[in-house]
Amino acid sequence: MRISSGTIFSNNVALMNQQQAQLAATQQQVASGMQLTNAATDPVAYTQVLSVTQNIAINNQQSASGTAALNAVSLEESTLQSVTNLMQNVRTTVVSAGNGSLNASDRATMAATLSGQLQELMGLANSTDSTGNYMFSGFQSQTEPFVSTPAGVAYFGDNGQRTMQVGSGRQIPVNDSGANVFMRIKNGNGTFVTQAATTNTGSGIISAGSVTGPTTPLMNDSYSITIGTSGTTYSVVDTTTGLPVTGQTSQPYVSGQAISFNGMQVSIQGTPSAGDSFTVAPSTNQSMFTTISNLITALQSPTTGAALTNSLNSGLGNIDNALNNVLNTQTSLGLRINEINSLQTTGSSVNLQLQQTLSTLQDTNVTQAISNLDQQQTILQAAQKSFVQVANLSMFSYL
Repeated sequence: MRISSGTIFSNNVALMNQQQAQLAATQQQVASGMQLTNAATDPVAYTQVLSVTQNIAINNQQSASGTAALNAVSLEESTLQSVTNLMQNVRTTVVSAGNGSLNASDRATMAATLSGQLQELMGLANSTDSTGNYMFSGFQSQTEPFVSTPAGVAYFGDNGQRTMQVGSGRQIPVNDSGANVFMRIKNGNGTFVTQAATTNTGSGIISAGSVTGPTTPLMNDSYSITIGTSGTTYSVVDTTTGLPVTGQTSQPYVSGQAISFNGMQVSIQGTPSAGDSFTVAPSTNQSMFTTISNLITALQSPTTGAALTNSLNSGLGNIDNALNNVLNTQTSLGLRINEINSLQTTGSSVNLQLQQTLSTLQDTNVTQAISNLDQQQTILQAAQKSFVQVANLSMFSYL
C-alpha cells in the first residue's frame, strides 16, 4: 500500500494541531483555575454548574432577605421593650398617686408626668424603621398610624402584616399592626370590667373580679350591684334584661365578701353608702392611650377617697393588661427572631455545600493539570521531532 508524502504531511499536521489544542486547553485550565472553560469541555458538568450556581444565587438572595427581616423584627422588639419600660414607669407613677397623703397639687404634678409619658408613648407608637416606614401602620407604611384627635388618639393604619421570604417556602411577618399592639386591649379582667358610680358617697371599693365558671351568654349582659337603703344589703340586677339576678336580692353586705353570680365573682371593700351602685359589664377594647388619658383625668379632678382609688385601681388593671399584650407580641417577635436565625444557619450550611459542589465541578485540580500539561508538551515535542525526521525521508537523499 502506497502512502503519499502529502498524506503523511496532512496526518502529522492534523495530529499536532490536535495536540496543540489540548495543550492550549490545559494551559487555560492552569491559568484560570477553572477546568470548565465552556460548555464543550464537559456538557453534563457544565449543566450541573449552571444549576448549582442558580441555587447559590437563590440561597444568597434568601439570606439577604433573612438579614433584612431579622433587622426589622429586632428593631420592633427593641421598640416594644421601650414601650414596656415606659408603661412600667406609668404604673409606678399611678401606684404613687394612690398615696392618701398627697394633696391636689401633688396629684396635678403626677398628672403632668403622665401627660409627658403619654406623648412619649405616641412617639414610640409612631416609630419608623431605617427606610422611613412606620413600623406599626400595617400595610400603610407611609401613613402615620397614631394621631391625636378631639375624640382621643385614633389609628389610621390597617391590620396588615408585611412578610419577607426568608427560606424555601417560608415567609416571616416583619411587623405587627398597631391596632393589635396598642388599641385592641381588653379592659377589666379581660372578660368583664367593674366600675363604681361617680355619684357614690361611701367608701366602697370594688375589685376587678374574676371568672369562676365556664363562659356563658349571661356574661355578655351588664349588671348593677346596688347597696340597699339600710347600707347593710345589696342586690344585683341584670340591666340588660331589667331582671334581678336569682338569689342576689337583698343579700347581707359584708366588706370583702365575695359576690358571685352567673360565673362571675367580685367583692366590695369598705363601707358604701345606701344607694351607692357598682356596675359589671363585658370587657371592651381600650387603647393604652385611653388608659393613660383616663388616669390623667382622674388625677386632675378634685375627686378623692374611694372614688379616686376605684379610678386608680381600674387604671392599674388596664396598664397590666397593656403590659401583657405587649409581652405577648414580644414573645411572638422572639419566636420569629429564633426562626430567622435558625434559617440563616441552615442557609449558611447549604451555601457551603453548594460552594463545595461547585468547586468540585468547575475548579481545576492544579496538580493533575500541571502533570497533564507536562505530558502533553512532551508528546507534542516528540511529534514535532518525529515529523521532522519523516519529512526528511526522500529517495533523492540517496542519489
